[in-house]
Amino acid sequence: MKLAYFAWVRERIGLAEEEVQLPAGVETVDDLLHWLKGRGANYDSALQAPEIIRVAINQEHVDHSEPLAGAKEVALFPPMTGG
Repeated sequence: MKLAYFAWVRERIGLAEEEVQLPAGVETVDDLLHWLKGRGANYDSALQAPEIIRVAINQEHVDHSEPLAGAKEVALFPPMTGG
């Protein structure tokens, strides 16, 4: 699965994108965010508050309860700000 990172999520992780093989038990967006958080200090820094991260699966924004089955790309964004 391709993971794409944007804005300060990308800056903190240090990658724009990567290919990952998900371990057993990572079935939802929430599972993914918590698994990523445990991958090292840079991921932990980017995902200190996973509940604020916006996520798109195959270019459609989804809730954190969304299943990952069939996902080719998952994109992680910081919260939207501005006016």
